[in-house]
Amino acid sequence: MLKTRTEYRVARHRRVRRKISGTEERPRMALFKSVTSLQVQLIDDENGVTLVSARTGGRKNVDAAGELGRRIAELADARGVKQVVVDRGGFRFHGRIKAVVDAAVASGLSIGDTVAPPAQEDTAKEDK
Repeated sequence: MLKTRTEYRVARHRRVRRKISGTEERPRMALFKSVTSLQVQLIDDENGVTLVSARTGGRKNVDAAGELGRRIAELADARGVKQVVVDRGGFRFHGRIKAVVDAAVASGLSIGDTVAPPAQEDTAKEDK
């Protein structure tokens, strides 16, 4: 019988992991929130290899999560990875987890059908 928050999170993570797996072309972006930091890994599950990893320093707020998302996108691009599948690790998809994924997408990393939006021009000036 599950009793602690961690046990519930691990059970959710197991359900997610049954459905998703990473390949060399489309690795799994595994997210983890610890007490001290946020951690992201791009994992090729077929070969059992971590391609890229990054973590926040001592900060663990939404701004640090955004920086982490941008950094992982840069590292993935250097490695030739353009598309990933997200493994939220049993955590709810909001707050810091969402900030990491949103920043990675904005930096050019493609997640499923979600592609970075094109740069929007200032339409307010055109209306005047």
